[in-house]
Amino acid sequence: MSNRHLARAIALQSLSEWDFHHCETDAVAIMERNLEEFAPELDEKEFGLNLVKGVLNNQESLDATITQFAPDWPLPKITTVDRNVLRMGSFELKMDETIPSKVAINEAIELAKTFGGESSGKFVNGVLGAVYRDQLAKGVEKEADKQKPKPEGEEKEEKSEGTELPQEPA
Repeated sequence: MSNRHLARAIALQSLSEWDFHHCETDAVAIMERNLEEFAPELDEKEFGLNLVKGVLNNQESLDATITQFAPDWPLPKITTVDRNVLRMGSFELKMDETIPSKVAINEAIELAKTFGGESSGKFVNGVLGAVYRDQLAKGVEKEADKQKPKPEGEEKEEKSEGTELPQEPA
């Protein structure tokens, strides 16, 4: 498990605990405790803390995004794990310019598969895929998604790691 994937997993666990307690506890303190308990040697502690802080600072906007792109699922009816995976994925997809969209979606899907229910991965993929397609339709392109020009002689397309971005259903 990569350092950032572990940081995301601990962030998800921390946000889920915070959400379980009706958002009345200090999510950052929970994250700090969990990092110390489960990953004291983790190099990406700041990354995980910034992810939790980003979700907390943008919760209203993130929840509105989830509601918009999962209209058949009122936010309180979405499981705690799926809701927080979607918050994290939406934050990384829409608000963190340093995380490529493919990475944000793939990481969210993997967290949903690991910690969520049987259909969590497909649900998260569908919602975040719709968010991504909406951003593309609006002409929003993250700096991290822009193709870097390949040096001469390396024009052959490379296979990227992770899952492919969701396509519009036929």
